[in-house]
Amino acid sequence: MKDFSNNQEIKLSLNRNLINWATTFLNKYGTIVVTLILVAISIASYIVYYKNGLGLAYNDARSHLDIGRRVVEGLKPGIAQLGSVWLPLTHILMTLTIWNDFMWHSGLSGAILSMGAFIYTGLLIYLFLRRLNVGLFGRFVGVGIFVANINVLYLQSTAMTELLLLATMTAGTYYLLLWYQDNKIIHLISSAFWIMLSTLIRYDGWFLFFFAAMIIFFQTWKQKNYRTAEGMFVLFCTLGGFGIFLWLLWNQLIFKDALYFAFGPYSAYAQQNQLESAGVLATKGNFGFSLKTYWWALAYNIGFFTLLVGVLGAAVLWLDKKLKPSVRIATSALIAPFIFNVIALYLGHSVLYIQGLSGNSLFNVRYGIMMMPSIAIFIGYLIDQWLAIRTVLVGLLIFVTLFQFANGDAVTIDDARVGSSQKNVSEVSGWLQKNVPGQAGFILISAASHDAIIFSSGLPMKRFIHEGTGAYWESATTNPDRWARWIVLRTYSDDDQTYRLIKNTEGFKHYDLVQSFPFADIYQIKGEYLKDLNTEPILGKQK
Repeated sequence: MKDFSNNQEIKLSLNRNLINWATTFLNKYGTIVVTLILVAISIASYIVYYKNGLGLAYNDARSHLDIGRRVVEGLKPGIAQLGSVWLPLTHILMTLTIWNDFMWHSGLSGAILSMGAFIYTGLLIYLFLRRLNVGLFGRFVGVGIFVANINVLYLQSTAMTELLLLATMTAGTYYLLLWYQDNKIIHLISSAFWIMLSTLIRYDGWFLFFFAAMIIFFQTWKQKNYRTAEGMFVLFCTLGGFGIFLWLLWNQLIFKDALYFAFGPYSAYAQQNQLESAGVLATKGNFGFSLKTYWWALAYNIGFFTLLVGVLGAAVLWLDKKLKPSVRIATSALIAPFIFNVIALYLGHSVLYIQGLSGNSLFNVRYGIMMMPSIAIFIGYLIDQWLAIRTVLVGLLIFVTLFQFANGDAVTIDDARVGSSQKNVSEVSGWLQKNVPGQAGFILISAASHDAIIFSSGLPMKRFIHEGTGAYWESATTNPDRWARWIVLRTYSDDDQTYRLIKNTEGFKHYDLVQSFPFADIYQIKGEYLKDLNTEPILGKQK
């Protein structure tokens, strides 16, 4: 009996020592462990989605890759190819690798940015919770909530912009928290830097910039004085707003209008006006419906139960009297994406379709993923505080996550494959793949309408004449039969710029309609006019 008792004590002592060793090890090397796990999961997820062909399912992913490629290859390569439709940072970073054909056509040139952002965001969640004095278990649960989300894993495997935006916005909020806690200028500068980067990825970053600037000013004014608040505000805005200034300057220099990105013919404003005219912009002017729409986008992306637990965690965090008021104010920046998206829907600056709420379609549902890091942080904090029921909560969270994976329940994949974000371009691009190689000549096409066709055709960018090719475009849309052997357009649709410009030209009569598809039609020049066709880039280097 004595030996048995001693053996039990030895086992308990060994278990305690093992737990103490593991705790000490993870406290010391937790960031390294988290990073290695994130790297492994990121690579594995990319391989899965690359092999099943879903990595390039979003047409927008292919458009992002094409923009980066046009900077380094085409009839008029150069920095001007960044255009004005999307903010430029993602495409600028792509140019480091997209000159390689595999990196371009595999989508890896864009996906590798998303993968790096995924790893960094997961690490930031860990660091954020550590700064809130959350224990190891709560930190790992928070990271796990983010990492085990199927929509996050899918988007991090694509050339979309969401993950890069999440990383920069979360970093900006994290360093804002550090500044509130330590009052070190370097942390304020770091926050401004990361938020500045986010303003060059998506317009969500612009709202975070204004939100952060506002709470910095009023918090400093409250704690110190107006003059100090003014100085901090100017310091933050000078760096944090530099990206916005550069984008306005870019549009002024390239398009002769600083607000061209906002009100130009390819802007979201122009698209939303078309949708409003068609009566399918139901959120505009309806705050309740805007709130409901974005709530369901959150639920579809995050999971309804996980979302509710996250909301509860936010309440616990902001009502926790043990936290300084300044810390709670700093963490309010975590809900900036929620506020921005609801306001954008209400003002009609954004469009988001939820199946069942907006007819039977999906569009931009992935916007709901923008609160994922915040929800992960809120849940990590809740798990740390509610020790009595945390085992039950974690068990339920694991159950709903496994259920989501078992059913392949990823709304972002549904949106990419069957929603409005995806159009079937394979028929058109397949025809080009089969009939164009081996024959000299250019393809006239609107990149604004058919960028996914350009990408999916697998043809070199220099085979295409589009809006960004300068003199080639101007000449080809005036005299198409001098430049284009093939024309891809939506016949009778003035929304297609190619059709709008060439429909009344004499040269368009020299083409035969060789194939008609639901998404676009293909015209080929008649044989007797081939002798007058330019098939080489003879215009030289353009400014």
